[in-house]
Amino acid sequence: MNSITLDVYPVQKKVVAALPPHVDSPEMDTLIAEVTARRDEFDQLGHVPRDLIATMKQAGIFRSSTPRRFGGEPLAPAPFLAMVERISRADGSAGWVAAFGSANTYLAALPIETQRQIYADGPDQVYAGGLYPLQEAKPVPGGWNISGRWHFASGCKGADWIGVGIKDGGGDEGVPSPALMAVMPAAEVEIIDNWNVVGMQGTGSHDTRLKDKFVAHEWTCARGAPGLIDEPLYRYPALAYQAEVHAAVNIGLARAALDIVTDMAGGAKIMPGALRLADRAYYKIKLGLSEAKWRSARMFFYDACEQAWEQILAGNPISEETDMMLKLSATYAARVSMEVVNDAYQAAGMAAIQRSHRLQRIVRDAMVVTQHAALSELNYESAGALFAKLGIRR
Repeated sequence: MNSITLDVYPVQKKVVAALPPHVDSPEMDTLIAEVTARRDEFDQLGHVPRDLIATMKQAGIFRSSTPRRFGGEPLAPAPFLAMVERISRADGSAGWVAAFGSANTYLAALPIETQRQIYADGPDQVYAGGLYPLQEAKPVPGGWNISGRWHFASGCKGADWIGVGIKDGGGDEGVPSPALMAVMPAAEVEIIDNWNVVGMQGTGSHDTRLKDKFVAHEWTCARGAPGLIDEPLYRYPALAYQAEVHAAVNIGLARAALDIVTDMAGGAKIMPGALRLADRAYYKIKLGLSEAKWRSARMFFYDACEQAWEQILAGNPISEETDMMLKLSATYAARVSMEVVNDAYQAAGMAAIQRSHRLQRIVRDAMVVTQHAALSELNYESAGALFAKLGIRR
């Protein structure tokens, strides 16, 4: 294959120069090779199995958002996103599950003693959570009595800890209850095997269920609340980070689609006398335009991320505008990447309609990413509203 390598389109140079060893390591190479060899298996199983999760742990995926005080090796967001992007080039579902290596930033809002218990067996802890719909929990002495069912717990079959979303069922009438996250060992949560979709089948985003489960107050926190750990990563906005890790999956999928269609340039002709793809104007136009779209959206994505990180390292709080730029750049990158995937599919011609062609799964996976609530087009409206407000102030 003559695919363009990652080195040709790096993350900003200052990030690449500071990449920790486990981002680009023999362990990561082993992980990518295994994901590539087993991606059909993930799709058939409907989840990424635990032995592959173990390989992800060895590659440092899940310690990347574990606090240093608990033995973690927390990564700055940009290199972690680059790692998710790389895995997603090999398989979208594996990239999506790896993206939940960022989810331990949510756990940083739990009491310190609770976090100490979570990491008692080591820093490579896997958290998954299907937090919606919020279920009303009954206040009881010392905590909550929880019953309910939640959707979209991606990676739950490989998780060590699972979170669910609750609200105070005994609160004042007419007063909205805050969204809370209740965390417990994965073995204590029932997984309902109902994930049957056209894309991202390997993420295993099943429903979860609890019945009359007691959860102590110290195992709950407000969803997206600031971390209690005094380390830079836990001052990064958690909800914006969620949008970014999902967008990174589509950036990787789009790169894979472009690599595939590029490699088809000099391939076999469909009919005698037909031009090779490389000799067809529509193919060259789509290939050139798609490359430009992908690189531009990706640059905006990582640039917003790096600017936010620089603010944090300088000791400044993340402004409303910076937070919105993170969400805007993630939404744009995810949706432009979907366009690039579609363009690659069209440029590939009749060969891509085969069920066995890899572009088929890439198209379906990329479509699912853009459906995620964190990447909703409403982010465009919110960004526009903020820009308009800033313009009025000026």
